[in-house]
Amino acid sequence: MPAAGVSIKLEKYNEQKKTWSFVDEKITDHNGRITDFLPSEKPNLGIYKLTYYTSDYFKKNNTDSFYPFIEVVFQIKDANHYHVPITLSSYGYSTYRGN
Repeated sequence: MPAAGVSIKLEKYNEQKKTWSFVDEKITDHNGRITDFLPSEKPNLGIYKLTYYTSDYFKKNNTDSFYPFIEVVFQIKDANHYHVPITLSSYGYSTYRGN
């Protein structure tokens, strides 16, 4: 089932400075999605990190969990639109590049 109400932070990596900068933080909708982190009308090339704050989600559902948050780092190399979904359980997760 979709994980509604999960806070997710997006950061962008500065390769020269070797630092992360905050882009935005949003909460998943009833379908477990965030549809508008990056505007599609401009290029979004670069390395990004999504931090999924899973601890609060599992606590709300009275479920013990192993991962308090999950970080997924990915690189956008073109102008395509991408989804970065995760399949989540309290003791594991999997991610892949969607489009």
